Amino acid sequence: MDLASIPSPSQGVWHIGPLPIRAYALCIIVGIIASILIIDRRWSARGGRIGATAEIAVWAVPFGIIGGRLYHVITSPELYFGADGDPLEAFAIWHGGLGIWGAITLGGVGAWIACRRRGIPLPAFADAAAPGIAVAQAIGRLGNWFNQELYGRPTDLPWGLEIDAEHAPLDTGPGLYHPTFLYELLWLLGLALVVIWADRRFRLGHGRAFALYVAGYTLGRAWIEALRVDPAHEFLGLRLNVLVSIVVFIGAVAYFVISARLRPGREEIVEPALPTPDDASALDGQPATDDQPATDGQPATDGPAVAVDTPAADESPATDGRPATDGPAAAIDSPPTDRQPVADGRPATDSPAATAGPADPDGSPDGDAADGAPDQPVGITEDQRPG
Repeated sequence: MDLASIPSPSQGVWHIGPLPIRAYALCIIVGIIASILIIDRRWSARGGRIGATAEIAVWAVPFGIIGGRLYHVITSPELYFGADGDPLEAFAIWHGGLGIWGAITLGGVGAWIACRRRGIPLPAFADAAAPGIAVAQAIGRLGNWFNQELYGRPTDLPWGLEIDAEHAPLDTGPGLYHPTFLYELLWLLGLALVVIWADRRFRLGHGRAFALYVAGYTLGRAWIEALRVDPAHEFLGLRLNVLVSIVVFIGAVAYFVISARLRPGREEIVEPALPTPDDASALDGQPATDDQPATDGQPATDGPAVAVDTPAADESPATDGRPATDGPAAAIDSPPTDRQPVADGRPATDSPAATAGPADPDGSPDGDAADGAPDQPVGITEDQRPG
């Protein structure tokens, strides 16, 4: 063993009874957990609710794993459907083989579904998620180290990666190779710090922090991919992932520039507030009030509407044979009158007896002195007659 080299792990799977524990799967799980913690903290700092990231991850993570595997199988079909391929191995994710482009694409679809359900704009959440995704990728690259895969060309550099005969290419054999997993790991961690710094310094919003991450990742992926020696499809003399990186880099930069011109600044509100009881009452069109019991034979109401619309009044019992009234309602509905019934059978008058009609010769009003009965206003008793 060369003293100036990076050793590869002797094994990548351990067994607890019949249960295999694979280092590749553990690296992916640890990366997902780390990214959720980072994203949740950044999301809450932008005004989002704590815990929203975990709910979105429930959709994004499964979609991302499926998308990453689909991309790998589609771009390397001979490994599973060729002459020596096994179609069932297409489902063996623990053996490695997740394409980052498929993971981001389909994972983004899952995140969009979850964000739409919560009323969250996807670009705002993507900005918060960018550094966390980079950290998750960096941790996941350790799985390639355990599997002794995706390394680069042979090298004599002091940080060369040791690859054993079982995993080395047939034409070169065991030896030292470029540790491309380590290059990408360090590049991703540095990129995460750059995105965090730029986001704070320039207050990136509307998806620009995520676009910066995509542009930075593709820039590094292009030169790291060019070092790898594992079989890959080529177009125009370039490995497929190199060509994809160039195209995606151009798209990310274009989005960053256009978005900065059309929508400068950062979103002020990234997540709708939770409804309160007062908000629920307002949606119903009624003010929030306490129910009141029924009074005076009236049905119960849900607030002060009766007191506002109708002045309160006390019912008065019937007098002089007249029907009972409900207070001042009669005065409101019709003009007041002084018509009073007459006890001795005389017709009622429309004005007080003391003032209506001409005076009698004896000076008494109403002209009824001849009947021998002294005249007095209706409703006034002897005790009330003025002295």
